[in-house]
Amino acid sequence: MNTPGISREFTTGELLRFAAPSIVMMLFLSMYTIVDGFFISRYVGTAALSATNIVYPLIGFFLAVGIMFATGGSAVVASEMGRGEHQEANGHFTAVVLTAVGFSILAGAICLGFTEPVLDFLGAGADTRVHARQYITVLLWFMPMSMLQCLFQSFLVTAGRPGLGLGLTVGAGLANMVLDYLFIVPLGLGIAGAALATSIGYCIPALGGLWFFVRNKSGLRFSRPLWDFPVLLKSCANGASEMVTNLASSIITVIFNLILMAWIGTDGVAAITVIMYTQFLMVAFFMGFSIGVAPVYGFHYGAGNYEYLKHIRDHCIRFVLGASVVVCAVSFLSSGTIAVIFAPEGSLTAQLVDRGMRLFSLSFLFAGYNIFASALFTALSDGRTSALISFARTFFFILVGIWLMTTLFALDGLWLAIPFAELVTAVLSTWMIRSRFLADVRKQTE
Repeated sequence: MNTPGISREFTTGELLRFAAPSIVMMLFLSMYTIVDGFFISRYVGTAALSATNIVYPLIGFFLAVGIMFATGGSAVVASEMGRGEHQEANGHFTAVVLTAVGFSILAGAICLGFTEPVLDFLGAGADTRVHARQYITVLLWFMPMSMLQCLFQSFLVTAGRPGLGLGLTVGAGLANMVLDYLFIVPLGLGIAGAALATSIGYCIPALGGLWFFVRNKSGLRFSRPLWDFPVLLKSCANGASEMVTNLASSIITVIFNLILMAWIGTDGVAAITVIMYTQFLMVAFFMGFSIGVAPVYGFHYGAGNYEYLKHIRDHCIRFVLGASVVVCAVSFLSSGTIAVIFAPEGSLTAQLVDRGMRLFSLSFLFAGYNIFASALFTALSDGRTSALISFARTFFFILVGIWLMTTLFALDGLWLAIPFAELVTAVLSTWMIRSRFLADVRKQTE
């Protein structure tokens, strides 16, 4: 198997260039939701915008499973490639893809059959229910394509072809933007048009990835599936942290929605939706970087290049910390602009976004570091430590932050809950990196 993309020892600059396609790819993926939100808020209304946030937890559930198989499976496959186990890598890769797609078909069919109870659980009210039903129905029909897109984001990097993944994702993003306008403005399809545009966008990287892995002859490719259930379970365990992150985010979204609906109403839910769009975009940068470098860690971990692992770990951390300051500053300074892009100037929603975004932007000082720390342990096949970091930053410390910050600062405290969680998790991440990283690396020598 030819693996020049991840087998060499990178300089810091080369590693950043290698990860760049994954960074851009994740930024474009985050634009799916943001572009939908822009057209929905401008041409359908704030109630429809709130509906997208109400159904987000269900989409987040499928995304969580997809990321679990993608990141966990790619860690296993990259490690096998590093050990020269090429046939096993191809067989396990194929089995992971089939398992994930099969799950999306089964779970999607169940959700389509019980749409109304699902909407009741998510808290859809009279003013958002019709919009929410239209949006989620279209997306569920295309969920297998969404799952394939998620899988191929990671596995194209593992195959040493991040540029192809970038090209497919950029094409999907551009198609989504054009179709959003076409379906919503001239054709007047409303929120269903936004969902259809997003779904068609899913198909481009999904079908492109299928074509590549069927035809690829010199590297990672589809082959007869190797149904090694301990390996599938290991893939799930390795990717558990990423699944925890997205499931926890879905639950936290429901909690934020319920609190803001009770305190402010639809304008409050619309405001948190816009702030979450900004979070998607800013955090996507760090997620893309982590996805881009993870296969390199996995390969060299499998190959036993331990000193090199420590070297690139330190350089990656310095890069992430420097980028975090820039991201935080950009987010803080652009809060007013972000507000008027999605809501009329002077409206309650715009005021809430402007104030909330300035406070929320503090979370970006620590989020990138925590995301990288979690991805690092996933790449080293230490799913337990990775899941602990993810659970802490996306759920446990946020719950603590919501209670503590709102008690101290009322509504401002709600925007400060996530910065509080990221700060405390950064302390945990630092301790884990110092205490667990060398222990995980040394396992290979035992």
